Amino acid sequence: MSPAEGQKVVALQSLSSRTGDRSPRRAGARSGKASITLKDVAAAVGISQSAVSMALADHPRIGQARKDAVRSAVAELGYVPNSAGRALRSGRSASIAIVVPNTGQHVFGHPYFMHLLVGITAEANARDVAVMMSTNPDETHGVAAYERVLRSQAASGAIIASASITDLNVNRMLDAAMPVVLIGRFPHQPGAVSVGVDDVAGAGAITRHLIDAHGLRRIAHISGPLDHQTAIDRYEGFCTALAESDQPCTHALAVGDFSEESGRAAARQVLDSMSDVQAIFAANDEMAYGALLELRARRLKVPEDLALAGYDDFGVSRLTTPGITTVHVPAEDLGRRAAALLFDLVGGVVPHPTHTVLPVDITMRDSCGPHPD
Repeated sequence: MSPAEGQKVVALQSLSSRTGDRSPRRAGARSGKASITLKDVAAAVGISQSAVSMALADHPRIGQARKDAVRSAVAELGYVPNSAGRALRSGRSASIAIVVPNTGQHVFGHPYFMHLLVGITAEANARDVAVMMSTNPDETHGVAAYERVLRSQAASGAIIASASITDLNVNRMLDAAMPVVLIGRFPHQPGAVSVGVDDVAGAGAITRHLIDAHGLRRIAHISGPLDHQTAIDRYEGFCTALAESDQPCTHALAVGDFSEESGRAAARQVLDSMSDVQAIFAANDEMAYGALLELRARRLKVPEDLALAGYDDFGVSRLTTPGITTVHVPAEDLGRRAAALLFDLVGGVVPHPTHTVLPVDITMRDSCGPHPD
């Protein structure tokens, strides 16, 4: 049985992408007039978008004078709140969306997203709320997942996962008239509500484990794509641990894309360029497994000839021989927390601080050598 089986999930059908501005129109708006958004109301009143949402939800933390000002601006501008959001706030069954700007084949074939989905749907099912999944039809249509949710206006709010730091569509979603929660760390969006893990600390911890517990000094890192904050943070944690070591260390970097194939190609690059490498730390377990396959092809033994470490602990690291020492990421908890934050936002409650950080820890297996006492 797959992790999402039996959960209330509606997959939105892929639509062909068209270029240009296709932002949703306000119901009843004159042809050619752009939709009035929550951001426009906030600017007119001079308060934050979160405060506008709370005022419209009649939240007790917002004073009556400010509520009156918001309602006056809403009437003057012709802003129409999201109907699904109103339904959810009133307790009627509605839906939320998960936006993953990647293909459905990638999403449903990767354990990370399945664990996220389990956590999100568990929280949604407790509220009798459906979950819609929106992905891209192919690698060339990078906006389809967002556009579909914005056009449909069927969701009370959206959770965005696995967006790159250069993805401007995240800004469009944050400016739209619906609550949004981001999964991951988005330092360029400090006001956005988000939940993630401390990847800098996690990568630093496993790198120090290789250095301090196993005495390794020549370590290569296989990173994820460096336009994703997760990959950037894990590389930063790796470099910081090396720099803080009381013993001189050397390192190499090979960039992958979080897939098994890229991990094997990156390991090939490392082994061909750093003949004295003692350990490989991959930024996820899929790439670590790819590296293990390349090491086996070269008749190199793990951990006797080379130590190997990964990141995520979603399943593959437990099934290899030897098992891969890795950083455990609580993906189901991330999904559950993201959904809970989204329901809070729909209800007019804004968390403080806006970014929630969940802890990570190291899962010890045999790929780095004997466990230290």
